[in-house]
Amino acid sequence: MNAPNKITLFRIFLIPVFIVFFLCRIPNETASDIIALVIFAIASLSDFLDGYLARKHNMVTDFGKLMDPLADKLLVCITLVCFVKLRGDLGVYSFPTWCAIIIMSREFIISGIRQLAADKGIIIAAGIWGKIKTVVQLLMCLDYIILPVFLDNGMEWFGVAGLVLMYLATALTILSLFDYLVKNWKALKITCK
Repeated sequence: MNAPNKITLFRIFLIPVFIVFFLCRIPNETASDIIALVIFAIASLSDFLDGYLARKHNMVTDFGKLMDPLADKLLVCITLVCFVKLRGDLGVYSFPTWCAIIIMSREFIISGIRQLAADKGIIIAAGIWGKIKTVVQLLMCLDYIILPVFLDNGMEWFGVAGLVLMYLATALTILSLFDYLVKNWKALKITCK
């Protein structure tokens, strides 16, 4: 197993660790939010690192093609579910369920289409809007993980930034889905036969 694949597995391992600290509030709310933030940041950076290493050193594998996007989707979707539970009571800065549903639905739709295409031997690469969407989603997640700490210290601007990132991530999620469908229409018609 090469280094990028080990990094991907490490990211998958970090997901339950993130869940434990973020949901169980160990040792207390503030500390758990800070620890969860660090874990999420490490997992997010590992995503960029494994992709960079795989491309630079020509270590792209079938395992990596399957597991890397799966690890990304698991990390984001699980974090969104946590937000619905833990960040739904922040007043005007609350994280809405509908936002999580839109983002997670897009991830499942794209994953399904990619799998159908792969079964027909067609590789569908991520587009620029999907990459931008991912970066904005990760920034939104980082903001919302630590948001109560900032709000408790009177830093309302951090809540405003979170809302802007949330709406932007949701808009980019929808835009990237349509962009993906339009650009890959021929491949989609082949997979539907």
